[in-house]
Formats: sequence, C-alpha cells, structure tokens
Amino acid sequence: MTVDRETVRARLRALGFDEVRFARVEAGFGPGLRAWLEAGYHADMAWMERTVEKRSDPALVLPGAKSVIMLGVNYLPPAEEAKRDGKPVWARYALHADYHDTIKEALVQAGLVLEELGAVTPKDYCYYVDTGPVIERGWAAKSGLGFIGKNSMLISRTHGNWLFLSAVLTTLEFAPDEPVSLRAAGRETEPGLLCGKCSRCMDACPTQALPKPGVVDARRCISYQTIENKGIIPRELREGIGNHLYGCDVCLEVCPWNRFAQAGRRMLLSARYDLAELTLREVLELTPERFAEVFRKTAIKRVKLTGLLRNACVVAGNTDARDCLDVLVRLAGHASPVVRAHAVWAVRKLGAGERLVALRAAETDAAVLAEYEG
Repeated sequence: MTVDRETVRARLRALGFDEVRFARVEAGFGPGLRAWLEAGYHADMAWMERTVEKRSDPALVLPGAKSVIMLGVNYLPPAEEAKRDGKPVWARYALHADYHDTIKEALVQAGLVLEELGAVTPKDYCYYVDTGPVIERGWAAKSGLGFIGKNSMLISRTHGNWLFLSAVLTTLEFAPDEPVSLRAAGRETEPGLLCGKCSRCMDACPTQALPKPGVVDARRCISYQTIENKGIIPRELREGIGNHLYGCDVCLEVCPWNRFAQAGRRMLLSARYDLAELTLREVLELTPERFAEVFRKTAIKRVKLTGLLRNACVVAGNTDARDCLDVLVRLAGHASPVVRAHAVWAVRKLGAGERLVALRAAETDAAVLAEYEG
C-alpha cells in the first residue's frame, strides 16, 4: 500500500512536532560510534556498548524496517524566559516537564496515524524519544532535519541547536527527504558539514570536552558529570563546571546558527521555568520531601537528591557562596559520602577549612578523607 508522505507529515505536524522528516533504513550506519566507544569517550555508559549492534542497524530493532521518521520539537524558550540573572544554571531542556513523557504521548498518536493511513499494526512500527538503541542525530542528519555540528549536536538551519529528537521506525516505505546540502550527499553525518572554519563551540567548552570536531569526551563533559555520573566528580574538572547545576548548554549557546532560531510552538512541552528561580541556598537546603515535590515529573529527578546536592556543592565552591557556608558545613556531615566529599571541597575552596576540623575525626570513608587531605 502506498502512503502519501506529505499527508503523514502534515498529520504528525498537527500533533505538535515542529519537524517531520524521512530517511531510508540502511545497515552499517554510524561507523563513528564504534571508534568513539573504543576510545573510551562514553565513560561508564556501558549500555551504549551493549546496544552498538542495534544502533548500527535499525532492522535489528524492528525486523523489516524500511524507513525512519525523524521528529523534532523546538524547546527554545521565549527571550524573556532565557534570562539567568546570576542564579545557578540549568540546561534549558530540563526546564520542562520530562520531555520523555510529554513527547511520548504524541508518539503514541503518531503510531495510530500510521495504522490508519498505512493499514499496518503496532508490530510494523516502534518509537523512541531518546531512550532506545537508535542514533537519533545521525538519522536526523540523514533525513535533512539538520546537520551534525562540531559540538556533536544536531543543528537545524531553522531551529538552531534547540530540538528534542524522537524517531519512529516503520516497515512502511517512504521516499527519503533530501539532506541539508545536496553537495554533501553521502556525507550527511560528517561533523561540521555547514560549520565552515567556525570552532566557537570547541573553544568555549569550559572543560575541553570536545577533542576534535563532532566528538564529545563524556569523561570531561559537564552534562555527563552533573547528570550521568553518579559518584565523585573529578577534582580537576570542578572549577570548569562553574555555576552549572544540571547539564550545560555552552557549546550550543555559542553556535552562530542560533541567530535564525525562534521559540517553538511548545505544543508537546510543559514549561517549568520556575525552576530557574531557585537560589543556590534553596537547592542546598532541599530535603527528600521537598526534592520530590519540586522536581516531580521533571527530568531532573533522575539525578536524585544526592546528585543535585553534590552539584550544588560544586557550584557553591565555584561562586564564592559564603552566604551558604553554614549549609555546606552541615552537608559535610551528610549521610551520603558523595555529598560529604563535595561539601568538604566547597568549604575548603571558600577558605573555611578550619570549620571542618571537628568533623575530621568522625569521617572515615576514603572519598571524604581525600578531600580533607587536599
């Protein structure tokens, strides 16, 4: 059965997706992934190693897959909501109800559209929003949704760096969309395709996490360290984290392509810009009950309270937060050794190490003792 591509595109856009693009499934996709894994750039994200075969061949995810429908949702906030005002910085994507949940609701409806128009069953498609073994950025570049920048992010000529990506694999066959540059046909996933000589993202990274165009060393990346890393943040990276409390947008923000971006329709997003109003002290004083209340249904909840307190201690040490010194000293006796270690580091960084002398004899775990010894 032939399904009109433009009809599907229109129906999915009506669901709230700002971009709908099509690519043809092919095996052996994403050769750079294996090299990235072999270099150890994935840090301890072992799940990426376990799924490398599926990521390279969508037919292993959905037998008989013929097409990938790439979907983009613009999450750039209105200008008045983008102000930081010296408060701790949250990655922009996090200032919403969890996009995994809100976009998934539209993906369910997208599946029903395929069933209606293509006379298929749920066995003929599957969808993911940043959760499955799919190389979303690679397929997005293949479909012409954008190109992969030197910051490794997908960059849209319409939306800049600010797109949530999701993918629908299907056994239906659609004519593929054209790449962003016909002159680069066959090289759609080559990093920096439309970056020219610009290297602002690589130069601006506070922790030098971009060793070469299109490659992120997660071990040095602020987003990895403040979100994916569940343990101790390496001491040599902490100053580079600055006031980034959760995630980092530096390599996205400096990109010149953003000058064309405008705030999205946000049909599939539920803003939580109120989170950006939290002061550092309010974060440091969070209790388990307050954490659950404030971050309910947001992506931030995945770092748990201990992870957020750890990050806040690093920010405090980097921002001369002497007004939080009493809270930091209390956190130096926290039940979690991860929180204790970073609280001790922050107090010492603020030049108040003598406040911790009384605690030293009571602390025995290696992580905290290492911080005491400098």
